[in-house]
Amino acid sequence: MPMLYAEPIEDEPPFAELPDERPVAMPIAPMVRRPGAFGAAGRAAEWCFGVVSIFLGLSVLAAIPLGQFLALGYLLDAAGRVARTGRIGDGFIGVRRAARFGGVALGLTALWLPLYYLSIQAEAARIIDPDGRIASRWTVWLTALALFGSLHGGAALLRGGRFRHFLNPFNVPWLMAKLFRGGLYRDARDRFWNVLVGLKLPYFFWLGFRGFLGAFLWLAIPLTLLGQGHRAPIVGVIGGCLLALVVIHVPFMQVRFARNNRMRAFRQFAPLRHAFRRAPLAFALALTVHLILAIPLYILKIEVIPRDLVFLEGLMFLLLMFPARLLGGWAYARGLRRETPRLWLVRWGSRLALVPVAIAYVLVVFLSQHIGWQGIGSLYEQHAFLLPVPFVSWKG
Repeated sequence: MPMLYAEPIEDEPPFAELPDERPVAMPIAPMVRRPGAFGAAGRAAEWCFGVVSIFLGLSVLAAIPLGQFLALGYLLDAAGRVARTGRIGDGFIGVRRAARFGGVALGLTALWLPLYYLSIQAEAARIIDPDGRIASRWTVWLTALALFGSLHGGAALLRGGRFRHFLNPFNVPWLMAKLFRGGLYRDARDRFWNVLVGLKLPYFFWLGFRGFLGAFLWLAIPLTLLGQGHRAPIVGVIGGCLLALVVIHVPFMQVRFARNNRMRAFRQFAPLRHAFRRAPLAFALALTVHLILAIPLYILKIEVIPRDLVFLEGLMFLLLMFPARLLGGWAYARGLRRETPRLWLVRWGSRLALVPVAIAYVLVVFLSQHIGWQGIGSLYEQHAFLLPVPFVSWKG
């Protein structure tokens, strides 16, 4: 359990004293060569492939009820890391590990395609002549290839799970030799456990759950009042005004919560004002981008989307919300780095610039209950701050 909760950082130390989470580079020995152009290109390609794998993996989690907390926890942790260091690149967490998982997915897909082809041929042969020799031969070939593919894929995973391991033609002999030497079960168990612990699933889930809870407590009352606007316009106007004030603060509350790992970030305004006064333009830019990128996702709520397309909707959510989260962390870090407030004209100009953006977002939220297939329930699906709710009905 000590690994479940990250040690919180003391509240608002000077930016120069913030811990740098990047690993410290060890001095290179004089006789050790630096990686050449091909090595640098390979690492860049691996990084890009890892980013794609992260988005695809998180989009799958975004379509699963409990997995949504993991996806939200990852987004919050990314914003918190950027807020601690001020570097956008630090928000791409686990890129190399994700590239390894992506390679495993590609390797397993390459093994599955021949099986899929043989299964189609075997099924066609059984339909034409169920008891014929051709159908029996296809079945035998399918069984043999399935057994070989299972052994080959298992050996590739035990050897490291990189894509090149799936291309090794001697995986099965290696696995047999490993089996006779002994220790196969122990190695498989240790590798699986190390991978599972390295994913930090409890940490991301707990971070996402608390980040969701803190934001929902601020949004619940304004959204409830806004939902009554079609019955009592005055109540709706009050709810809209409250919601406009809340959406200006909630994204940065979540950033500060993820940065310090403390729930009290959701009830403290002074640190936010302190950071805003020192980087008003960055705060205004981050919030504007955050709210504008959240608006297109409301269009997807007009009609129920088939379950088969939930994956694509989750991918669209991540493509829009992930950069918004990183930008929010960058703005908060920028506010902590500077020592003196900006000119009052810049501060008030930034505040006034946020008013029309917040009002526009509130109008979109209000209209979503009339155009969305879930009605008033869609008000509480605030994907800009809460869970990446799948735009699909799970009933029936």
